[in-house]
Amino acid sequence: MFSIEHEFDSTVVTLVDEGEAPLMEDIVVNSFAECITVEQYDPREDRVNRITLSISQMRDLAAAIELPEGVYSRIK
Repeated sequence: MFSIEHEFDSTVVTLVDEGEAPLMEDIVVNSFAECITVEQYDPREDRVNRITLSISQMRDLAAAIELPEGVYSRIK
């Protein structure tokens, strides 16, 4: 399950893990004009872990999801 919310300066997508236990914590993806952040709460360390991707890195990730093993370059 996921939700999409449009905020003032970003679009927020929240991914909720469903199914059989053990379930992972929700993942929150914030899409800003200049970058994408991905956050997930880590209960073992009681903190939120965040990574930041450039828009180009996110496009590469989206393209890579369906490709076989190898090295690729996107044509702009």
